[in-house]
Amino acid sequence: MTITETEGSAGVQRILSGAKPTADSLHLGNYIGAVRNWAEMQSRYDAVIFIPDLHAVTVDFDPTTLAHRTRTVAAQYIAAGIDPEKCTFFVQSHVPEHAELAWALNCITGFGEASRMTQFKDKSAKQGSDSTTLGLFAYPTLMAADILLYQADLVPVGEDQRQHLELTRNLAQRFNTRFGETFTVPEPAILRETAKIYDLQNPTAKMSKTGESPNGAIQLLDDPKITAKRIKSAVTDDGTEIRFDAENKPGVSNLLTIYSVISGKTVAELEAEYAGRMYGHLKVDLANLLVDFVTPLRERTNELLADPAELDRLLARGADKARSIAGTTLDTVYDRMGFLPRRQA
Repeated sequence: MTITETEGSAGVQRILSGAKPTADSLHLGNYIGAVRNWAEMQSRYDAVIFIPDLHAVTVDFDPTTLAHRTRTVAAQYIAAGIDPEKCTFFVQSHVPEHAELAWALNCITGFGEASRMTQFKDKSAKQGSDSTTLGLFAYPTLMAADILLYQADLVPVGEDQRQHLELTRNLAQRFNTRFGETFTVPEPAILRETAKIYDLQNPTAKMSKTGESPNGAIQLLDDPKITAKRIKSAVTDDGTEIRFDAENKPGVSNLLTIYSVISGKTVAELEAEYAGRMYGHLKVDLANLLVDFVTPLRERTNELLADPAELDRLLARGADKARSIAGTTLDTVYDRMGFLPRRQA
């Protein structure tokens, strides 16, 4: 996905994004759909990229794996191109201002408007009322705090988060009207058409960590031999012609998309290159390409994980940078809301 520049803006705009640490490894869809674009953002925006671990505990979670997954995701982001020197990169729970601002926003959010959030309704219906937490109910106001703390101009959102961003905009405007101009009202980032990566075993379903078969996803930390095997065993289609046709040839089309993104070649160039050749030729070449891609990323991730003190130092430095921004915003919020300022002893 590529962010479209907002025309006529002065200075560098701030953009914010992140993804929950809910798996032991990122998969190829995560990289193509998010991380590679965050890496691009660093050079064009004042980028705030964070790991929202507070959001990860709004549904059932395992405390023995949360810290491990958070550190592993952080290492993979850095290995995949997120540069802590170019952006503000941190773990959400290391910046307490997120939770503090979320409480303030809870207190100006109507129960009815929070109840209408589609994700809450869907997840609570599946879990049942006894298993649905207040944290899940308040998830959208925490997301609003994530954004408003940093006075973000732009937020890349998928369709499933559009309603939450609209609530964020409403809360920013409501606060500004009641207490005085405080928050930047964020805009959704306009996304050009982006490559969509599908399950290798079911190419009509999006690649995900919860697919029907583990062979349907390319996990970035898997042994490269497993990566190659999964590409070679990917579902293809009737016929032998290698061409992009998402409706009639979803399997081959998915492989061409992956090949195009990783190689930088256009789909049309690949169609010409493989004209008259068999599916097996495409799979073997793509398998080799992906092995060459994931091997250094996996090695760099493991290097970072082998030195947790250095990784934690990078995250702590990012949290300090984030708090310098978030603290200023929260001080203004508390002052506008009438809280008694804390004086130094």
